[in-house]
Amino acid sequence: MKPKCLSITFLCISLILLPTLISSQSCQRMCGNQHLKYPFGSGPGCGDPRFQPYVTCSQEKLTLITHTGFYTITNIDYNSQVLYITDPSMSTCSCAQPSKGFGLDWNAPFSFHDGNVFALLDCSITSSPIYKPDGLYGGGNSTLVPLCDSEGAPICSLLYSCRPISALNIPISTCCVYTPVDLGPSFEMDLQKLKCTSYSGFYSYNGQDSNPQSWKYGVALKYKFSINNDYPGACADCERSNGVCGYTGDYNSFICNCPGGVNTTGNCFFSAYWNNGLRPLPWQTGIWLIYYLALMVWIS
Repeated sequence: MKPKCLSITFLCISLILLPTLISSQSCQRMCGNQHLKYPFGSGPGCGDPRFQPYVTCSQEKLTLITHTGFYTITNIDYNSQVLYITDPSMSTCSCAQPSKGFGLDWNAPFSFHDGNVFALLDCSITSSPIYKPDGLYGGGNSTLVPLCDSEGAPICSLLYSCRPISALNIPISTCCVYTPVDLGPSFEMDLQKLKCTSYSGFYSYNGQDSNPQSWKYGVALKYKFSINNDYPGACADCERSNGVCGYTGDYNSFICNCPGGVNTTGNCFFSAYWNNGLRPLPWQTGIWLIYYLALMVWIS
């Protein structure tokens, strides 16, 4: 075989082996009892890089991280693209406790689900900014009217009927079902600024509107894959081949993490064949690379 043909042959072999030479990352399909799918990942290099700083898997627990704290992710509805979290400082029908509030980072790839209800508890009628004089709206008197959802009174009454909250002996008028469900332009509920002691949040009545003990407490967050919300075709192809979607390099280029720790730039079908007995040991790969480099020098 002529040197030129040899170089072409070895070039083809190197291109075939190229996917297996990319630095591998072990992306997991589970975090504790939670299934992991794109855009979420088990660690750096897994899932979508936009989500990785905010959703992490540590000690088998999936957690959402924001500037206001760490929140356990209780469930992810991949079909509806909704993530559910719990706030350990939130008051519920089972527990009343002080809280600093909840907020999202302004650049986080999440928004609040329409089903969220936030109730501010034990707010100061005299100093809280959620209460404004009626005169601001042309009434001309000093009667205090909360700038809250006018239909939120039944929710406040039910929450204040819960034993832990009723034990505080605070009037229902200090409760406010917060109107800006997106928590304003900063996506933050700062209870210290709002002069409220705590808050309660739920995303479902669970079919029992008048029984606050059965409500699903927590926060529901929506997410999108992109502006058009299209599922990436390369990732879908990767997952069909039993791979996990990830990224690598300075430009967060797409990779498909395959069983056995091999990363490819496509899917895992070739990797599966490679792992079924044809994958060389590390020292064997090193020898082949030495042979290849020596041959390139000889040809040149």
